[in-house]
Amino acid sequence: MARCAILLRGINIGPNNRIPMAELRSLLAQDGFGEVATHLQSGNVVLSSDGPPDAAARRCEALIADRFGLDIRSVVRTHGELEAVVHANPLPEAAADPKRYQVTFLESAPDPGIAARLTAVATPQERFAVIGREIYTWHPEGIARSRLATLLAGRAFKVAATARNWTTVTALLSLTAG
Repeated sequence: MARCAILLRGINIGPNNRIPMAELRSLLAQDGFGEVATHLQSGNVVLSSDGPPDAAARRCEALIADRFGLDIRSVVRTHGELEAVVHANPLPEAAADPKRYQVTFLESAPDPGIAARLTAVATPQERFAVIGREIYTWHPEGIARSRLATLLAGRAFKVAATARNWTTVTALLSLTAG
């Protein structure tokens, strides 16, 4: 069975899209996934599956729709893919303040014009790098008022996308190793 992280988009943020993690773990385990774990309350699911990771993510989405009545998109990464994300870190100095350093995970590679869109909204202090299906962003003044973070958190992409801070990214790498 292969381990992977399924990153659910937009759950348990404010009053909307509430999913109890214990109930989600139980639901996924009952459906046949192995070693189901969650990290934090923000939709980080780690599990083992006999099938392809993308199929596991789509099944997770379907189970959430059936049980909770929510249309939640997700992005999935295997342990090897998370390892590559951490290894490729283009802004290592940003990792010193991991809560202001994010990786946006996309379902597929963004369109080639994304860098220009990100440049247009980034402050002079913010940094970003697009590598494959990930966008690394550094928000030294914080994420709450960042137009760059707002763009990435919105629906700027035609594919599923969700961001995690560096602390969560490295935790997911450890959790998928098991």
